[in-house]
Amino acid sequence: MAFWLLKTEPSTYSWDDLVRDGSTTWDGITNPMALKNLRASAPGDEVLIYHTAEERRCVGLARITGGPGPDPKSKNPRLAVVQIAAGAPLKSPVTLQQIKADPFFADWELVRLSRLSFVPVAERYWKRVLELSKRA
Repeated sequence: MAFWLLKTEPSTYSWDDLVRDGSTTWDGITNPMALKNLRASAPGDEVLIYHTAEERRCVGLARITGGPGPDPKSKNPRLAVVQIAAGAPLKSPVTLQQIKADPFFADWELVRLSRLSFVPVAERYWKRVLELSKRA
């Protein structure tokens, strides 16, 4: 099992939308590195849902339930999708400001490569984010 962070614009598709829907096909990723990461994911992998824009914070947990596979809405064979299902909300959101202020996260792709929308999460970072979410 692997861990991932999935960025979403809350005005387009938010954590609350995922909870309401229960599951969704995650598409729209076009960055080559983010697509490489997406293709490395597998059913059963855990996902942190991260709101971008003004929020910039981890808000909930999800699980990959299907894929990766070709994007059925696209004629571009390079594009891929996964299915995700909502898990639990974080007890308290963990902001990008908190993450950047903690030297523990200095090498995490979320900090170093901030434009990626699908980011691997080392287990040590995953555990630390969950720990931070319980503190507030």
